[in-house]
Amino acid sequence: MTPLEERLLRRAVEIAVRARADGYAPYGSLLAGPDGVVLAEAHNTVRADRDISAHPELKLARWAARELDAATAAATTMFTSCQPCGMCTGAIDRSGLGRVLYALSSEQHDALTPGGGWPSVRQDGPALYEEARTAVDGYYT
Repeated sequence: MTPLEERLLRRAVEIAVRARADGYAPYGSLLAGPDGVVLAEAHNTVRADRDISAHPELKLARWAARELDAATAAATTMFTSCQPCGMCTGAIDRSGLGRVLYALSSEQHDALTPGGGWPSVRQDGPALYEEARTAVDGYYT
């Protein structure tokens, strides 16, 4: 980690600390260009927004996909206080961001959380392949 990356990661942790002090869940993130200029910041607002998707990483991925061209997005780094969850990771992958640097791993986070982690929801499938494929087949070509 470079000194600039360390400074930006510390800023993401500061955002999380400030969020907690302000009554929000303790998670913070920022998106920076290759020169270290902060493009956007966000904190968790799940409870305030009554929106389970209001994670800072997802907010920034959506912002980047909406506001940045592909080359600019690919040159960015997201700095975040905790390793992104599966939902946020999916959005980050689809947004075209270049990299994520996080402070706490999921395992470290879960060790600090009573009960640790979230329960998994059962998923069954695949099923009805022939019927379902007609919606997707050829769309991406």
